[in-house]
Amino acid sequence: MKIKGSIALITGANRGLGAAFARGLLAAGAAKVYAAARNPSTVTVPGVVPVQLDVTQPDQVAALARELKDVTLLVNNAGIFEPGPTLMPASVDALRRQFETNVVGPLRLVQAFAPVVAANGGGAVVNMLSVLSWLTLANVSGAYSASKAAAWALSNAVRQELAAQQTEVLSVHAAFIDTDMARGVPGQKLAPEEVVEQALAALEAGRREVLVDPTTRHVHAGLVAEPPVYVGTGA
Repeated sequence: MKIKGSIALITGANRGLGAAFARGLLAAGAAKVYAAARNPSTVTVPGVVPVQLDVTQPDQVAALARELKDVTLLVNNAGIFEPGPTLMPASVDALRRQFETNVVGPLRLVQAFAPVVAANGGGAVVNMLSVLSWLTLANVSGAYSASKAAAWALSNAVRQELAAQQTEVLSVHAAFIDTDMARGVPGQKLAPEEVVEQALAALEAGRREVLVDPTTRHVHAGLVAEPPVYVGTGA
């Protein structure tokens, strides 16, 4: 998909990676960028059009799709991360919240905007995923990893279904990005701008998936190792 002249909607666009997507799309020549956030007054990127959206609210998603009839590119970026052990009683509620935002929300957006981008020539969807689609960090990421694994599967499913209307779907996998979400996580982190640069290059190249850092590529390669990376150590 050509970014120049496109009209994009980015969820979770008020900070971090979402704000970086907004800046990157404008710099790449997007004609208009809708920056969605629960509180649009928190959107500060110059040149964007702030819009209100909570991806967990079906009525808001449907209303926005009725309003924004010119969108050609949907960037599903909004997400939450609630760390903690999987076997704690509270993890069930944490799982539900993360699935609602990280899985159900993006699917609602794709369902609502698929007819819109089809009417505008096909367009594209970018789904922001994670290295934790394939890996679980013990006592930390069980529920989040489950949500991202489900989001990966749904991304693959909608890609196949949207092919008939000439809508491309790009899945972007990354390890830790230098944003508020990963602030308390130790280790090397990728700048949001670098993630956006690689994602937009992959989108223009017509790719279906992009792994933006060495950690993600290493984990992906480990899916076919023996034992595979996702089984863990059992320790």
